[in-house]
Amino acid sequence: MSMHVKPLHCTAFHLLYITPLQAEVREEQSRMADGRTTPLCVFLSLLLLLSAVNGLMQDFCVGDLSFSDTPAGYPCKEVSQVTCDDFVFTGLAMPGDTSNLIKAAVTPAFVSQFPGVNGLGISAARLDIAPGGVIPLHTHPGGSELLVVIEGTICAGFISSANNVYVTTLNKGDTMVFPPGQLHFQINAGDFPALAFVSFNSPNPGLQITAYALFANSLPSPLVEKVTFLDDEQVKKLKKVLGGSG
Repeated sequence: MSMHVKPLHCTAFHLLYITPLQAEVREEQSRMADGRTTPLCVFLSLLLLLSAVNGLMQDFCVGDLSFSDTPAGYPCKEVSQVTCDDFVFTGLAMPGDTSNLIKAAVTPAFVSQFPGVNGLGISAARLDIAPGGVIPLHTHPGGSELLVVIEGTICAGFISSANNVYVTTLNKGDTMVFPPGQLHFQINAGDFPALAFVSFNSPNPGLQITAYALFANSLPSPLVEKVTFLDDEQVKKLKKVLGGSG
């Protein structure tokens, strides 16, 4: 029994010898459209192109904090001005001050504090939560969060966009992940101070605390009442507690 095999006209491996690489990939895509090649050829072409481009990338891009942050991160500091200190952050060693309204403190190691993470897709923070303390409902629009409990007991959870609730109690050594953009919280569920470290898959994951967004600014009380279904007395009380106006 004979089987006819359609010839595979693929020039993917020629990319190692032909420049510019981008032009060759476009040619492969054209051949695919004409039926003269296969998706596998294009995949191999793109794989080789990405490998070549990756080899041309610089080793790092320490953020130049003298400029403004952008969606693409900070501009790179001149390599001649980069020192070992740019890749070291000691701020997470010190406990945060929990003598405040929420009895908790967040010490960030985001790109604004730790310029060495610029462009690397990572950052970290320290959470100190006193007994009775809470990290209120908040979101990180720009990144996922991974929490590891170092000391104490923490009740943690998040609410999905479908309004499903995922809550658990975490003890020393336990880890929990919070998907990007989801409302989440952490509460000290024990009688002793709790300590956790968190990491993010972004150098600047962002932070918006729901209560502060509603009651710690100048959003007029009538609007807050409309969107929260709270009465005027409750809204004004919360604004007073959190320093809002209007």
